Amino acid sequence: MKNIELPRKVIIGEGVINKIKDVCDDLGLVGNPLVISDVKTKEIAGSEVADSLNSGIRVLKDSENIEEITISDNVGFVLGVGGGRVIDAAKLLAFKSRVPFLSVPTAVSHDGIASPLVSLNKGERVSVEARSPVGVIADTRIIRRAPHRLLAAGCGDAISNYTAVLDWKLAHKEKGEYFGDYASALSDMSAQIVMENALKIRDDVSIVVEASISSGVAIGIAGSSRPCSGSEHLFSHVLDVICPKPALHGEQCGVGTIMMAYLHDADWERVRDSLKEVGTPVNAKELGIDEDYIIEALTTAHKIRDRYTILRDGLCYDDAYELAKSTEVI
Repeated sequence: MKNIELPRKVIIGEGVINKIKDVCDDLGLVGNPLVISDVKTKEIAGSEVADSLNSGIRVLKDSENIEEITISDNVGFVLGVGGGRVIDAAKLLAFKSRVPFLSVPTAVSHDGIASPLVSLNKGERVSVEARSPVGVIADTRIIRRAPHRLLAAGCGDAISNYTAVLDWKLAHKEKGEYFGDYASALSDMSAQIVMENALKIRDDVSIVVEASISSGVAIGIAGSSRPCSGSEHLFSHVLDVICPKPALHGEQCGVGTIMMAYLHDADWERVRDSLKEVGTPVNAKELGIDEDYIIEALTTAHKIRDRYTILRDGLCYDDAYELAKSTEVI
């Protein structure tokens, strides 16, 4: 049996943050609202949202563990107004408290804004299932003002769906794993649209917003991160663990996608060129990561979680080095 939960309302556009109260009413959200933000996003939009709903606001500190945050019993629904960590914290809080969650992103650096998954740091990055938001309100005027690096990272995460779907197909073919046609098509379409419109993204951030939301919906339909997380994500997860200063998630996934597309004998050069066009790193130097860490991640990525990919039983050092050199990642 599958239990598919998807956002019931998605609004994207200039100034749509002013429609928050109407959206909450349309969704039938009742009780006391609580806005979750951090110090920066409180100033960007958190306070404005809280004022429009006469809501309390909880400001996350950088040092806080989001798994340990609690809220009072009288909260009727939670709004996450911020970036990835804020959205994850609000999503997890709402899930634990069994109340609805509304996603209000101020940046789009990865696909968590509409997915049911929460990314947690337990020494390594792990994803745990919560619930999808009942609604997403993405104000492109606010998102456009975020640092371009965050938007570019969101492009990298969306483009990484390309190899994630190829890995999923491979697992179905070689291991008999369940494969969802609809979820895979939606995920791959998100990657293709971002690549096709790479040069337009600086002027039209809605392309990335829509791709990120579609990716989250694909995850909700599949019931797992499979449509949007394959070998390129395994590579990124290892970098998160071994690097003193990892790059952004979407940046690392983008570079991983270049190499994994090469292994799949897919169009890795198109991936690389699209990433260049949106301003996302395409090699170790641009990531700010030493070449040795790239090789180590390639040779150990298959061990970090039980997910069958093009890496199969792993790459030896020589094969990993040749892969990184052939794709000009090192």
